[in-house]
Amino acid sequence: MSLMTKFMGAAAAMALSAGAALAEPALIFDLGGKFDKSFNEAAFAGATRWAEETGGTFRDIELQSEAQREQALRRFAEAGANPIVMTGFAFADALSQVAPDYPDTKFAVVDVNWLDLPNVRGIGFAEHEGSYLVGMLAAQASKSGTVSFIGGMDIPLIRKFACGFAQGAVAANADVKVIANMTGTTPAAWNDPVKGSELTKAQISQGSDVVFAAAGGTGVGVLQTAADEGILSIGVDSNQNHLHSGKVLTSMLKRVDNAVFDAMSQGTDLETGNFTMTLANGGVGYAMDEHNKDLVSADMQSAVDAAAAKIADGSLAVHDYSSDDTCPALSF
Repeated sequence: MSLMTKFMGAAAAMALSAGAALAEPALIFDLGGKFDKSFNEAAFAGATRWAEETGGTFRDIELQSEAQREQALRRFAEAGANPIVMTGFAFADALSQVAPDYPDTKFAVVDVNWLDLPNVRGIGFAEHEGSYLVGMLAAQASKSGTVSFIGGMDIPLIRKFACGFAQGAVAANADVKVIANMTGTTPAAWNDPVKGSELTKAQISQGSDVVFAAAGGTGVGVLQTAADEGILSIGVDSNQNHLHSGKVLTSMLKRVDNAVFDAMSQGTDLETGNFTMTLANGGVGYAMDEHNKDLVSADMQSAVDAAAAKIADGSLAVHDYSSDDTCPALSF
């Protein structure tokens, strides 16, 4: 059996045979596809690492529409996949309907950590903490005194990124100006690099010289335009520094890969309940490598690492937008 099986389109997505017994776990990607160079691709990297280290195999599917969420979950569960791992908050409703019907199947969902179901592992992240660190780097690197943020779909989760970013920027430079825009209000906002490019150019016209994208596949357009226009960008979720070497200041790491790897490693013994991956437990951070080493000075990195240590030990609290829908450093 191959490492993965790719299904395209609604008909193909339903081609999973309910009668075929699967000995392996399954991974369902959110809209945008496994090779979005960001969130979904991080999940794929985690599953691939699990397969390489264990010799195991997994099934996966790239959704083409919202309607396929519940269908894919049921088909994998009927086929015997266990555990079934999925990426994205949009799976919450479908999982709530499906999980109780398959009590012997374990499910793990990334970006959902509020469901109370006995066979579900919910995994959330302290995105605001990692975003704070890259916000500090942005403000320190900026020559114009203006930095910016481009989000994907306008939801509390993405505002959480933006708010953390703004707090970190202000902490590094009290006079910094922070601009924020969202790509849209529907799931299409995750995969619109053209719109990402347009928003980047608009922010550059307002003075931004460092832009942070938390927008899935849309962010590819943001990073490309920033490089073309001669400003710095900041990647998200996966380490995107290599996409435009020497032009990406850093990437805010959201270790979706670790979340997926851990879930698959536990297999049918998957520990259920709700968990949060934070700066303290290695769930978020920022990327330093050969691609950005000349962009981040020792003083910049020292300041950020000092802040990271304080966040990790609890002596510095970063406001979490999702806790009360407010942001002390940014107006939406």
